[in-house]
Amino acid sequence: MLQKKKETIEEKNEDAEEKKHLKLAKAKIKKIKKEKTEELIEGKKAVKKEKTSDRSVLIRELKEKAKKLAESIESIDTGKLKEEFEKKRELLIALEDYVRTGIHLGTKVITPDMKKFVYRRRADSIGVLNTTLIDENIKKSIEIISKYAPDEIILVCKRESGWEAAKILENVLGWKVFTKKYPSGMMTNIQLEKFYEPDLVIVCDPWVDHNALNDAIRTNKKVIALCDTNNFTKGVNLVIPCNNKGSKSLGLVFYLIARGYIEKRNIKVKLPSMFSFTGEDLQIVKEIPKEETPKKSSKKEKIELTAI
Repeated sequence: MLQKKKETIEEKNEDAEEKKHLKLAKAKIKKIKKEKTEELIEGKKAVKKEKTSDRSVLIRELKEKAKKLAESIESIDTGKLKEEFEKKRELLIALEDYVRTGIHLGTKVITPDMKKFVYRRRADSIGVLNTTLIDENIKKSIEIISKYAPDEIILVCKRESGWEAAKILENVLGWKVFTKKYPSGMMTNIQLEKFYEPDLVIVCDPWVDHNALNDAIRTNKKVIALCDTNNFTKGVNLVIPCNNKGSKSLGLVFYLIARGYIEKRNIKVKLPSMFSFTGEDLQIVKEIPKEETPKKSSKKEKIELTAI
């Protein structure tokens, strides 16, 4: 009996110890949980503080930038900006004259090089060049060309439609002009009798005048090229986008370049009229788009007209 009592007492003691251990373990777990939750809360608070501090720093930086921009805007002379903008908007010639010469009419083929100069495609898929870009690039070409003396410039125009205007330009300005044939190797072969090394080469068509263009590229000369929508502009320093196939458009480009060159270099030469370059009175010449061409009158219409 005594042994049984002892065993029961021992079992009870063991149970009590286990319960104590469990209680202690639970208490430790609760403490750990509390500590972790406190750490998390503190971390969140710190993050919020950092975010708020970062935002305040950004706001300060933005305010400083805004102040600097306001100061710089105040220092800018708006009058000068307006004048420059108005100068850019002013065309070298009336827009109507540009349109009448057909300078803006390209081809059905549009190369990647000339895509940026094209305003839109017509109904007959002909590319229409942007007249403002034509005008701007002619102005840029005048600025470049006026830096060179007449004996430092050559003009190459193998296309027959530009021969008359090119010859006028040669007589007025004294440039060397090559129309019917360009002697290949003129700028590269020293042994040639016609060897000549200019500083600036003006080409009327990079495709037709490719010999002159290649010579200029080999000798590292500046090249200004009149380019249509179907031209590639590799090796060209400045592109004048225009219809480089029509006599009127080529004549107009040559006239504007000649007028600007004379004004910039203060040359005392009488420049022929624009109509002498274009070949016709532009007031008479009008563009008739292909889609607007008058239809042939039918037999029925003719009969009706005769009856009237």
